[in-house]
Amino acid sequence: MTLTFNRMKTTTCSLLIIISLLQLMIPVNTEETLDSIMKKLKEALRDGGNRPSTVTHTFSCTSVKALGNLASCPAGMIATGCSCGFACGSWNVQNENVCHCLCPIIDWTLARCCQLS
Repeated sequence: MTLTFNRMKTTTCSLLIIISLLQLMIPVNTEETLDSIMKKLKEALRDGGNRPSTVTHTFSCTSVKALGNLASCPAGMIATGCSCGFACGSWNVQNENVCHCLCPIIDWTLARCCQLS
């Protein structure tokens, strides 16, 4: 058993020495790499800040509450979340715009509907 343990110890030490030597052989200039990355980042921020955006988007949301286990969003809106009556936490979104509460007894369902325009 001692022979096996010593052989494992020697093998592990040899492996660590080889890995250390390989790391020393690979040239790494982190300062130059970091400088070039910082330079590119500054250029991107500078260029991006000088161009006015021609695209403006608005994000609008509303809530739709319905009796029963289904609540539908208005046309052009998608359901981003649902709430169910009787403390039901089990629901899914069908066809991207309908909230469906999955508990057996539901008195109301609420859909949070949003649109990007």
